[in-house]
Amino acid sequence: MVTTITQGVKISVDTIYQDEHSNPANGHFMFAYRIHIQNLTEYEIQLMRRQWFIFDSNGTIREVEGEGVVGVQPIITPGESYTYVSGCNLKSDIGTMSGRFLMQRSIDDREFLVDIPKFELITPYRLN
Repeated sequence: MVTTITQGVKISVDTIYQDEHSNPANGHFMFAYRIHIQNLTEYEIQLMRRQWFIFDSNGTIREVEGEGVVGVQPIITPGESYTYVSGCNLKSDIGTMSGRFLMQRSIDDREFLVDIPKFELITPYRLN
């Protein structure tokens, strides 16, 4: 698990290789990742947008950007957290992801960026 705290928002990430949804012979490697967002501020915040940078060890770099996460823009009250699971496919068995969330404070609509720590996507057999 990797973790970072930006402006009072703690982001933790776990990953798992999805063997049952992968096809290495055809260059298809599927990974799931779980993002845990904890609001350590004294204000209610809402996740408005996400931006991902996905690096595949074959040299491909993708940028993915959009509203919310998994179809929602969650509101997280002080001291509370929000967790979601999503996935990423690569054409090789090693890669990384990093990014940021655009958050908005409910009290004054001030927007701020929160870093998503860089995390690795590695098939288990590459770790042996």
